[in-house]
Amino acid sequence: KKVSHTAPGGEQSSCRFADYFVTCGLDTESGLEPDELSGENFEQSPLRRTFKSKVLAHYPENVEWNSFDQDAVGMLCMPKGLSFRTQTDIRKPQFHSFIITREDGSRTYGFALTFFEEVTSKQICSAMQTLYHMHNAEQYDILHTPPTPRSPEDTRPTPQQLHAAPSLSRLQRFNSYDISRDTLYVSKCICLITPMAFAQACRRVLEQLHQAVTSPQPPPLPLESYVYNVLYEVPLPPVGRSLKFSGVYGPVVCQRPSTAELPLFDFPLQEVFELLGVENVLQLFTCALLEIQILLYSQHYQRLMTVAESITALMFPFQWQHVYVPILPASLLHFLDAPVPYLMGLHSNGQDDRTKLELPQEANLCFVDIDNHFIELPEDLPQFPNKLEFIQEISEVLLAFGISSEANPQCSEGQAKRRGFRSGDMASDKRNGNLAGSPLNSYLLRENQTIARLQALVKRTGVSLEKVRVSLSDDSKVQCDEEEMKMHQLNIRVREVFANRFTQMFSDYEVFVIQPSQDKDSWFSNRDQMQNFDKASFLSDQPEPYLPFLSRFLETQMFASFIDSKILCHDDEDKEHTLRVFDSRVDKIRMLNVRTPTLRTSMYQKCTNIDEAGETSQMEMLFIFNAIEMRLCKIDHTALHPHLLDMKIGQGRYEPGFFPRLQSDVLSTGPTSNKWAKRSAPAQWRRKDRQKQHAEHLYLDNDQREVQTELTQKPQATSVFCWASCDFVILSMQKYIQEARNLGTTLRQPKLSNLSPSVIAQTNWKFVEGLLKECRNKTKRMLVEKMGREAVELGHGEVSITGVEENTLIASLCDLLERIWSHGLQVKQGKSALWSHLLHYQESKEKRDATPAGLGPPERRKSDAGCAMPPLKVSLIQDMRHIQNISEIKTDVGKARAWVRLSMEKKLLSRHLKQLLSDHELTKKLYKRYAFLRCDDEKEQFLYHLLSFNAVDYFCFTNVFTTIMIPYHLVIIPSKKLGGSMFTANPWVCVSGELAETGVLQVPKNTLEITFECQNLGKLTTVQMGHDNSGLYAKWLVECVMVRNGITGHTYKFPCGRWLGKGVDDGSLERILVGELVTNMENEDRMCRTPPMQQSPGMMRRFVTISPNSKPKLNTGQIQEGVGEAINGIVKHFHKPEKERGSLTLLLCGEYGLVWALEQVFQHGFKSPRLFKNVFIWDFLEKAQVYFESTEQSQITQDENWHMRVRHFCHFMRAINSTTRNIGKDGKFQMLVCLGARDHLLHHWIALLAECPITAQMYEDMALLKDHSLVNSLIRVLQTLQEFNITLEASLVKGIGI
Repeated sequence: KKVSHTAPGGEQSSCRFADYFVTCGLDTESGLEPDELSGENFEQSPLRRTFKSKVLAHYPENVEWNSFDQDAVGMLCMPKGLSFRTQTDIRKPQFHSFIITREDGSRTYGFALTFFEEVTSKQICSAMQTLYHMHNAEQYDILHTPPTPRSPEDTRPTPQQLHAAPSLSRLQRFNSYDISRDTLYVSKCICLITPMAFAQACRRVLEQLHQAVTSPQPPPLPLESYVYNVLYEVPLPPVGRSLKFSGVYGPVVCQRPSTAELPLFDFPLQEVFELLGVENVLQLFTCALLEIQILLYSQHYQRLMTVAESITALMFPFQWQHVYVPILPASLLHFLDAPVPYLMGLHSNGQDDRTKLELPQEANLCFVDIDNHFIELPEDLPQFPNKLEFIQEISEVLLAFGISSEANPQCSEGQAKRRGFRSGDMASDKRNGNLAGSPLNSYLLRENQTIARLQALVKRTGVSLEKVRVSLSDDSKVQCDEEEMKMHQLNIRVREVFANRFTQMFSDYEVFVIQPSQDKDSWFSNRDQMQNFDKASFLSDQPEPYLPFLSRFLETQMFASFIDSKILCHDDEDKEHTLRVFDSRVDKIRMLNVRTPTLRTSMYQKCTNIDEAGETSQMEMLFIFNAIEMRLCKIDHTALHPHLLDMKIGQGRYEPGFFPRLQSDVLSTGPTSNKWAKRSAPAQWRRKDRQKQHAEHLYLDNDQREVQTELTQKPQATSVFCWASCDFVILSMQKYIQEARNLGTTLRQPKLSNLSPSVIAQTNWKFVEGLLKECRNKTKRMLVEKMGREAVELGHGEVSITGVEENTLIASLCDLLERIWSHGLQVKQGKSALWSHLLHYQESKEKRDATPAGLGPPERRKSDAGCAMPPLKVSLIQDMRHIQNISEIKTDVGKARAWVRLSMEKKLLSRHLKQLLSDHELTKKLYKRYAFLRCDDEKEQFLYHLLSFNAVDYFCFTNVFTTIMIPYHLVIIPSKKLGGSMFTANPWVCVSGELAETGVLQVPKNTLEITFECQNLGKLTTVQMGHDNSGLYAKWLVECVMVRNGITGHTYKFPCGRWLGKGVDDGSLERILVGELVTNMENEDRMCRTPPMQQSPGMMRRFVTISPNSKPKLNTGQIQEGVGEAINGIVKHFHKPEKERGSLTLLLCGEYGLVWALEQVFQHGFKSPRLFKNVFIWDFLEKAQVYFESTEQSQITQDENWHMRVRHFCHFMRAINSTTRNIGKDGKFQMLVCLGARDHLLHHWIALLAECPITAQMYEDMALLKDHSLVNSLIRVLQTLQEFNITLEASLVKGIGI
């Protein structure tokens, strides 16, 4: 049907195909102006320099809903300014698109065709000739001026100087301009500014307009008629419909996806995959999802735009939230200094040498050299989930279209010729089984087996293909060429594959959305303090390989914005288009999924897994894949044809070969006599319409303007009241969503126009404020999560952070520090700005210091009173040297991150950075005045925020660098009371940690100290200590053992308080000590806010026999509570993710651990021993063993279960007693409890011992073991350990072969 909709100039929201038509080029009145801001080298010949271009004209003057930004349009139409050529140069027209992203996030698209016109101005030609004379004279002087000699040898002429004259003549001959001989050409640009990205249609319009002025025959109508038509008489196609309008020489067709399809995307994905290859595209896609800084690099503007738009389109349903400048004008290179996530495109200007490109910071940069088909990735980039299977699926789709999955250097030249594929020929070839004219007869359907099965399904279901295709007349032919159709079909297939990845990965995301309990205004006022998604629970449901990527992705602004939109849009009517489409797909995934939704699996599920889908879903897929083809076969709407305008006689003429200045009087306003203009909506509603359109630009994909377009195209039957209500609801929702998206991003988009110093200074100030705000939010988040976990370990609440998540937050902090240190750099040195600064500081410090680092007066922290091992000296330089000595770390970025992690673990990050920045002369030398590090107030606040990390314990260095060699220092501290100086035996130790153990180390008995180096042990857990019982006095009372990590400074104390020697205490020659971390405090009065690790058994483990009156006696209630807490600690341990569990040894053998709790059970009611005779629990157990063995031999009748339990108990007792280790009776009891817990036998043994007659002999009547109800309660508690697989540390069961 005909569409006669025409928009009144400037009165309605944009529902027109194009808002502006623009011409840019040389302003002959202002002459040649060098484009100094473009960074050109003026040693180049004038023909290779760039000059300032101007916006020569734009029509109309302005539209209310999209103000014309002359500076931005001028920069982006001709990003490198004017170019000059002569008749010997190639002068092909070049098409490129661009996007103007305003500070508020709203977007407008531009499509430009740049071509060359002959220069007719004699003044310009003369100016170019003069520039060449000056240039040649300068070059002659340079080539014939000898350089300043540095030595007598330098005065000899070089071969280059000897051949200078001939080379100069050749240079002039091939790269010169002679006004009498050459014809001078200058670039010019025509451009359409549109609200939506119909790239292919705009390209055709511009190419036909250019063809009209270059062809020998004039066009049928004046150019003004065609421009007027596309500006005022061509509307946007309605949602899910196609539109045809007339160009100068042929029809132009565009179409919009329906509400059930993916948003509009009109750029060729094929070109992106051919330029970069599938793997590089996926790596770039991963970087974009993690909001890493991305810089695209190419000498083709359209490639920059195509790659940028493709990557952001593939993110569906997520949207890029940060700085987005796909084409960065040469005059705005200072934008690369932005210390925020960005996606920018930089023109290479033919410079292939990547090393000559100086970038402010590269520590977290993804650099994409499009023309050379390669990509530089930041370190520690996690893999996208199921990466290999994902690559395989994409490659299969590409191969179905005859496209290689590898980068193709010839990709952009002559695609149609290279493919050699003519759809028309195959369509009419009956031997291929093709039906000519069928809209379903596409390249995709012919080549893909899956779709072939769908076609068979259609026939089985009885649906007539005649209904699906339109009639086979000429009208049913696809209204675009085969290459464009193939582009659309490939795009939709590839995009569906990417969208399917997110629907599979986030099919259950709604379960984890945290809905606010308060109203929206309250929620927004506290938004930055609130979590909108239960990340910990979501991650705990994910397969292990997904975690490195997902834990970082959940921290991004794009994910937070997506969840905010979900929270704010409860009903389908309120939802954004992307959210509505995504949720509908998630619902279908759930219906098709046979597995339980909450049980995650890493099994890869393809997008086109048709066999498992129901018939209804198969039909839906068929029509989604072919919706575009159907729309292009049957055009839904046709716009008015161009027509003669009311122009004066003589207007509309032009000179062939020159694009004329069009008549502004006929193009400045649209028609006034149309049905839209007859609406008498009040001015305030018109303004609200404009605000609505503007707000939609802020956050919606362009397809989401469907409601607005449909409303404006309906007859005016709606009351003003309904319009007002609708607008109010929509505007309110848009306000909330946009505010949510702006949280945490002080600067959404730098302004592309005004380049005055004050504007640049204001932009940099916004960067500084943004960095400080980001630092505040990051430190707060990390502290809340960390303290939340430590509160859990104290018994409060539930765990809310995982090790993967903590690692992600620390990596994010390292990235922030790199961006802060990169802001305002004078000269970039190395990829890590932070490490470069540290190296400069190290160099200057070592020059100034008279004494070598580490030998000067020790600057030590205050420590706990009575600590026998003083803490390490605080030294920034020494910490740097530790990192420099780690051979596993190869790069500057890696060294900087390791140094940050070490400083955080030592609680010195803020102090070290303050010391680094205290060298003001060095800071001034390295940084410009506007840099963050030279803003004193902000710098102080930044350091204060980092100081708050001292409130919690991090092991982010120890837990990450698990294979490095670390020096340890160990000291044994004997009791001061009983002469340790007389000790004659040879002591030994074995240190164990969460990662490894040392093996036996001999300790000199005269010093009792040893320093050793070994692979990172992790957090230290136990020390096995003993001696060889040699000499006259081999009895030794040890107070404790101290061990210090020589890099992190962590000091562990292993309390003992027991004798080692025969005939004393329990006769043990070796003991296993459990350690605790000694907390260094800045002052002794300040209480540590970090919960300490569980303490080792010390004086509490002594028995009545040693000091009968020193130990408080516990009643049965307290003992029951102690057992319950010990068991509860073990249960909590196993409910944590495996990588987040602490040391089980502490829970078994530490203070108030399971061994201690059962000691209290067996000690309760134990009969007092006779004077001077020591009786231990082990003595009781040995007597019970003798009884059980004799009972079995006497064959007293008991059930089989009783005999099985007895045999187990006796077997374990014999194995422990026969071990070659010199452990005492207490050590043997500890070993029995640990083995019983491991093999789930403790509750059986308690039941046996409670019924044993030996118990009646050795325990009082009030003993716990004689109370049947208490014993049964104890058995039930111990039975809870049965569901856990307890693995014992090797040091606990060494020498036991069970």
